[in-house]
Amino acid sequence: ILYTAPVNAKSVQSCHQGKGVANLKIVKCICLTLFCQGSSNSMDVHYWIGNSSSQDEQGAAAILVTQLDEFLGGSPVQHREVQAAESSKFRSYFRNGLIYKKGGVDSGFRHVESNVYKILRLLHIKGRKHVTATEVEVSWSSFNSGDVFLLDMGKVIVQWNGPQSNRSEKLKAMLLAQDVRDRERGGRAQIGVVEGGDEEDSPELMKIMRAVLGQRSGKLKEAEPDDTPDRHQQTANIRLYNVSDESGKLVVQEVAMQPLTQDLLHSTDCYIVDQGGSSVLVWKGKEASIEERRSALGRAVGFIKAKNYSSSTNVEVMAEGGESAMFKHLFISWTEKGQTKGLGNVYTTGKIAKVEQVKFDVMELHARPELAAQQRMVDDASGQIWRIEDLELRELHPSSFGQFYGGDCYLVLYTYKRASKLQYILYMWQGRHATQDEITSCAYQAVAMDNKYSGVPVQVRVVMGKEPRHFLAIFKGKLIIFEGGTGRAGVTNPGPGARLFQVRGTHEMNTRATEVPARSSSLNTNDVFLLKTDHTIYLWYGKGCSGDEREMAKAVADVLSRQDKQVVMEGQEPAEFWVALGGKAPYACDKRYTHTEETPHSPRLFECSNQTGRFRMTEVEDLTQEDLDQDDVMLLDTWEEIFLWIGRSANEYETKEACNSALEYLRTHPAGRDPDTPIISVKQGYEPLTFTGWFNAWDPQKWSQDCLSTTFSTTLSPTLSSPSLGPSITLVPSTTPAPRTGEYLGPELLINKSPNELPKGVDPNRREDYLSDVDLENLLGCSRSGFQRLPRWRQNDLKKKAGLF
Repeated sequence: ILYTAPVNAKSVQSCHQGKGVANLKIVKCICLTLFCQGSSNSMDVHYWIGNSSSQDEQGAAAILVTQLDEFLGGSPVQHREVQAAESSKFRSYFRNGLIYKKGGVDSGFRHVESNVYKILRLLHIKGRKHVTATEVEVSWSSFNSGDVFLLDMGKVIVQWNGPQSNRSEKLKAMLLAQDVRDRERGGRAQIGVVEGGDEEDSPELMKIMRAVLGQRSGKLKEAEPDDTPDRHQQTANIRLYNVSDESGKLVVQEVAMQPLTQDLLHSTDCYIVDQGGSSVLVWKGKEASIEERRSALGRAVGFIKAKNYSSSTNVEVMAEGGESAMFKHLFISWTEKGQTKGLGNVYTTGKIAKVEQVKFDVMELHARPELAAQQRMVDDASGQIWRIEDLELRELHPSSFGQFYGGDCYLVLYTYKRASKLQYILYMWQGRHATQDEITSCAYQAVAMDNKYSGVPVQVRVVMGKEPRHFLAIFKGKLIIFEGGTGRAGVTNPGPGARLFQVRGTHEMNTRATEVPARSSSLNTNDVFLLKTDHTIYLWYGKGCSGDEREMAKAVADVLSRQDKQVVMEGQEPAEFWVALGGKAPYACDKRYTHTEETPHSPRLFECSNQTGRFRMTEVEDLTQEDLDQDDVMLLDTWEEIFLWIGRSANEYETKEACNSALEYLRTHPAGRDPDTPIISVKQGYEPLTFTGWFNAWDPQKWSQDCLSTTFSTTLSPTLSSPSLGPSITLVPSTTPAPRTGEYLGPELLINKSPNELPKGVDPNRREDYLSDVDLENLLGCSRSGFQRLPRWRQNDLKKKAGLF
């Protein structure tokens, strides 16, 4: 719902209400408020400030936001947006782009009048993922060689593509032009396209442009820098401030610097998180005073002024329990109320009311890909393993599968089937004590193996001790990691005497045994340990371990040695046990809270591109499959892993820089992320369930079709004259057949018919062209123009459902 904010905020007018607004007309001299309710019942209230709006108007909008927040029980996340510096979340609501209009309320908030042609304006199109169109002077001096411009003359819209503009920008501009045509001109305007580098190929359109703009003199201006990277990206200067009125007046006091922990936030207070001036986040405790909560937004704005930050700094205000994903990512860990154990124990669907205990089922991963992503699982198949020896690959015998030595590097090729098609995951396991030559050779051999399988494998770098869940599952609870040494034949590892292994895991899909120093201080009351001596293996059960952990430790002990086993309960150790560990010593005895393997951090998607001439990362809100651009590399951060999705048309530089940026992203993350977090490379068309599950309604057939294959051509009448401004100009897809002269056919002649059963002359691949507009809309659920704007895969999907394919 979109509201105007008049200077007198006592009366609020709703000026637009809709679902999936395609194109928002924003003017320069007013403030507006946008109230959005998501599918998960989360709410966001945005107030937008035009560059020319007055202080009174800005104040009125802030008051309106506060009133809405109180009316809705304080649950919405409040956002302050400034023209040309909007957050990616705000821009994500308007897939077809924003238009900044000149003027005030009168021109901006009246209902759109269709069929009005007395218009002359020039729109400067910027952006690739989120498009903005700004009205500029109708003159050649406004043009530059790197952007796209729309010359809107009412009955005709001419799209002029700068010589240095890229394919994605051209497509986005075309969608925006079509939206203007359909929503403002009732579908009656004509659209033409001019390629700025080949203007001579469009003489009639250039004649029209010159009639309006005059003859161009001199060269075009150089390309302007594209959108600056989102300013809310992480910074190395995160500070937490407490806002309190205990002393009778509001006081803002610094509490901590990064890395931040959740226990710093107290329900009785309000806090400000400063991301070094890139954004300011306000957290309202549920027990904070009414005055503190009401003044939170105003204090954030005052904080920006006091710090001399840019007036366009983004502000978010949220209540306890309604924190945004971006806010949670600033903390080392974040625990939700009612959060439960992860893989192998329980999972829940929907809001937490009653927590149902559910046994983990691998088959469920295929039926519910979102679960596969959350549990970091693909399925429970098996694979092959090679060790790097003398910089070459040596395949391991199955008897030694699951035994990894810290002095080695390994390649694990995991093979499974999906829709009767072989899929591969290639793990590169790097031992902590492996040489640099071995690590380099491991990477080289991974590339060679990737090429052997035609680039199909998903590549995962695994650092010793940071094995992802699916890697653990491959070895069915029998993964043993030795601290040092090597598994090479003929090499004698140093005999340290007693060896101590810490076992963690509750079932065969998540268990591993890791060697730790064989001394008493390594013990932990919450876990199970295996102590291997020359004659016996002791199974030491800490008081805090579970029955499942004990059972898994028994299975690992059988793999580790055939020696006799002796169970030792904590507090009942025989003297020989302590002697083997070098004597009794203090160790961790505090029982931990229930360990949560899942984090509540929402996934974040970033576009990595150098199409603007320099490499940059831009965050994409509300990630969908459509956001994956085949020209780029995309970074998906799921907290436990980093995925690098490589589009088919991404260049080598983008791929290389994306890998470096992923490491830098982890290193500089304000929550102090582990730099050894697994980084997984995924190629377009070969996405595993652990990746696709993070996306709603993933279409596995999408990449098998060319979604962007539709190009545009301009058909001109030979009698075109400039004063007519376009009734004889039509824009059609280049694949559209010549217009028919006969009558439309009835649906019964086209639906569910084989090519041989169709009337003579009907193209079986374009049956929709032979339907009347009414029949087409009834069958496909959208207008003809709307259908033509859909990507090819979506068109085919609708045609299949209607029996027209």
